[in-house]
Amino acid sequence: TYTPEAACVELKSLKYYLGAYRNMGIFYEAATNKILDDLVAACRPRKMRVTGAFTARGGITTTIVADHTA
Repeated sequence: TYTPEAACVELKSLKYYLGAYRNMGIFYEAATNKILDDLVAACRPRKMRVTGAFTARGGITTTIVADHTA
């Protein structure tokens, strides 16, 4: 979720970007923070919230939230 400034995120590009994380060995918190950092650098929004809803094998789920405010 974000409030754009001058630029917006193209959904197709976002889909491919997020797909790159599928097989990456990275902690959930690190992935969520990296996604937030990359998106903030790409479009410089007024504010942005990235919510990572992860489902690991074994039925354990976790939700990580990271916020940015300009």
